[in-house]
Amino acid sequence: MLDHGGRLREAAAHYDTPLADWLDLSTGINPLGWPVPPLPAAVWQRLPEDNDGLEAAAAAYYGNANLLPVAGSQAAIQWLPALLPRAAVACIAPLYNEHPQAWQRAGHKLRFLQNATLPRALAAATPYVLLCNPNNPTADRHPRELAVDAAAQLKKRGGWLIVDEAFIDATPEHSLTPLAGTADAPNLIVFRSLGKFFGLAGLRVGFLFAAPELLTKMADAIGPWAIAGPSRAAATLALADNAWQTATRQHLQADGERLRQLLAPLGEVKATPLFATLNAPATAELHEHLARRAILTRRYESNPLLRFGLPPDEAGWQRLADALTEWKPACA
Repeated sequence: MLDHGGRLREAAAHYDTPLADWLDLSTGINPLGWPVPPLPAAVWQRLPEDNDGLEAAAAAYYGNANLLPVAGSQAAIQWLPALLPRAAVACIAPLYNEHPQAWQRAGHKLRFLQNATLPRALAAATPYVLLCNPNNPTADRHPRELAVDAAAQLKKRGGWLIVDEAFIDATPEHSLTPLAGTADAPNLIVFRSLGKFFGLAGLRVGFLFAAPELLTKMADAIGPWAIAGPSRAAATLALADNAWQTATRQHLQADGERLRQLLAPLGEVKATPLFATLNAPATAELHEHLARRAILTRRYESNPLLRFGLPPDEAGWQRLADALTEWKPACA
């Protein structure tokens, strides 16, 4: 099992601090998620059924009916490499580490291109190009026009562009999802999730967007009842709540910029509306400094990055600001 953010119980035990005392900034999940209402009793009592409204709501929200609901985008991430011919994969790294593990497990050969642009990834001449947009954890973005062009170039040589858009909901104008699996981009595969923007990670609802034949293979591999009935019901309502989505995009844009500015004095900072990533020499020490004050961030062992999610309220913002003010790096 790979290391992930959100391991709050483990941190509480390690630092001997009660669970309730922690400020968890380790996940990039919207702390003010969509408010799930009481659900009808039938969704708890009956087996889940397709076409109960979830597929239609998702097609309307994402602008594409070439979709398959999955138990969080993680389920599709794990299955996809096994459904495609083994070949070389250019990974724009660093990236969400479940992606390369899944491709390696399925027997593909990986080429890690550190902080690469899409043109550089295309120059690697691999059949597959894999990226996160915006990237997790660096917050780098690949311009939409470059991604559309990359899909077209890969199509000419029989290749595929695979894009994880888990953090793109706050800026849907940059999304490639409407093109995935269409006649214009049949070789484009996109992962989406309700975990981040909607703040519904516990529902375990995501979507794969791809050509219909690939969706059929994925559905056969995953099997029936991939998503629980209550999760389907809640996701359907969330995807249709346009007023909440519009208001949330506005406040996330403001909060993301606030977080970027708060971290800017400490080093290089790149941000999305849901998280900001600090690149500085002493991030391991800063992670420890914050953890001893019961503030959990996401540290990366292989590079000097520290990712911060959004505090849930003004008290959380002040607590983070105070802890950062107290920070005195050993090298200073």
